[in-house]
Amino acid sequence: MNNPLLSISNPVKFFKPPIPYRISLNTTINKKQKHQSKTLVATSNKRSTTSLTSSVSLVRRRNNNGDGETTLVKKVGRDEKGQTVLLCALGYWVQGLRCFSWLALNFHMAHCLNLKPSTLQLVQYTASLPMVAKPLYGVLSDVLYIGGARRVPYISVGVLLQGLAWGSLAIFPGAREVLPSLMAFILLSNLGASITEVSQDALVAEYGLRYQINGLQSYALMASAVGGILGNLLGGYCLLKTPPRILFLAFTALLSLQLIVSLSSKEESVNLPRIGEVTPEISSVLGIVKKQFLDLKGIVQVDEISQPLIWIVSSIALVPLLSGSVFCYQTQVLNLDPSVIGMSKVIGQLMLLCLTVVYDRYWKKLPMRALIHIVQLLYGFSLLFDYILVKQINLAFGISNTAFVLCFSSVAEILAQFKILPFSVLLANMCPGGCEGSITSFLASTLCLSSVVSGFTGVGMANMIGITSKNYSNLPAGILIQSLTALVPLWFIHYVPMLEPGFEREGKRAMSKKSRRNRRVGRVIADITLFLGRRRFCAHVIHTNLAAATPRISPLFHSSFLVWRHEMSFLPRQANAQCNILY
Repeated sequence: MNNPLLSISNPVKFFKPPIPYRISLNTTINKKQKHQSKTLVATSNKRSTTSLTSSVSLVRRRNNNGDGETTLVKKVGRDEKGQTVLLCALGYWVQGLRCFSWLALNFHMAHCLNLKPSTLQLVQYTASLPMVAKPLYGVLSDVLYIGGARRVPYISVGVLLQGLAWGSLAIFPGAREVLPSLMAFILLSNLGASITEVSQDALVAEYGLRYQINGLQSYALMASAVGGILGNLLGGYCLLKTPPRILFLAFTALLSLQLIVSLSSKEESVNLPRIGEVTPEISSVLGIVKKQFLDLKGIVQVDEISQPLIWIVSSIALVPLLSGSVFCYQTQVLNLDPSVIGMSKVIGQLMLLCLTVVYDRYWKKLPMRALIHIVQLLYGFSLLFDYILVKQINLAFGISNTAFVLCFSSVAEILAQFKILPFSVLLANMCPGGCEGSITSFLASTLCLSSVVSGFTGVGMANMIGITSKNYSNLPAGILIQSLTALVPLWFIHYVPMLEPGFEREGKRAMSKKSRRNRRVGRVIADITLFLGRRRFCAHVIHTNLAAATPRISPLFHSSFLVWRHEMSFLPRQANAQCNILY
């Protein structure tokens, strides 16, 4: 009688991942090699193949007998890591510091140009239109190399455009005193900011996927929050003593510093692949861009990506914002100083920083749907703080307008920013290699587009109910409509995934006696993580001594085989999968 375990051609049956793919692994493992890469070919029923590359990281452990199991972990040099941290941290810090110049710009438009509340809000959200085209910038940064690099040069280009825009507003009086020219330079500034943000987000996502570091977006948001704290704090007090053009000039100096750092950084410093100088024909470039857009379209159509996107975009677009009307009410009716407005933003950024730290340490382990449900509910109720301020209910409790604005004015804005973080981490973990810029830019673009729709809807609602610079009597009704519409997305909260897929959680997990008795006998010599759309699987290449596991099998028999372990607990685990035994 033939022993089926001794037959190499006989497949071993395991649980089958619930996808219409047959996955085969064609590779040999070299124990002395420090960095290994495995190429997996996924063949669908339609005879289309997709090549996926997964890097293998091996961990050094010791077993009970004291024998060391050799593992190799990719390490980044200290100098390279330092340059990476400096480039990304400074970029996100300056990105958060943009509120420094925008606070001065809002006061300049409200007091120097005497814009109406609806016009002010229209200018604010029209200036965000260049950010809607972020997918184009992301695709270009994925496929079009500048000097053999595809991330750092785009950061430099974006910073240069921002410096030209804010420098012109600071130096030339005609650029900031005439609304059309002011609008043109604001659009140029946001164009540069969007290019920089796309490149930085793609750089962080690619770095995290390369070294399997989950949740780097949390640290990016922390750096941005620190910049926002400093920008609002300095901006509020500087506006009391200096004109807005001085703030524009100071921010231009900071952009010059960021430009110097980005120009001195090389693509190799962040350990990303760099190709040589190439001059492809324009037809081939257009073909590559077209193919990248088609790949992006296919990725976005996956339910696990499209449904969270639909929810987060709808949760923003459905709320008609009245930020311009509330800002004008605070400055023109309540006569609050710029320092009070700036300090309220500082307190809000401190709250955002604390929320981000708590999320990174504790809330990341919570079910994503429950967390988003609570945040959206709090966001809907926090919009009522403006209603309390306009109706002067706070005075009945002995709370002054200044104290109330300082403590509660920015709560809704901060919650709206914070709820984006889990979705950013989710999509960054799910995007395939080579599409980091496309996916992150598409997310940023849809969020920006939803904000523009929300702002335009708020302008229309303000005009419809009669909110003007001389009549704010209907502003409380508009705020109530805001709060009610913010609760509408809770009706389709099921679009948000229950769990947030990510990398393997670090740390040892205690085993019971039964678990230790039934644990796998052998050595894990390679771990492979595979992402196929919404499904994430782990393959463990195991060198097993079957004689130690089962005495009835010959002690001379040793084999190495693949075990596919299903990581998504909420997906079915039926049927069988075929994995060939490897020797």
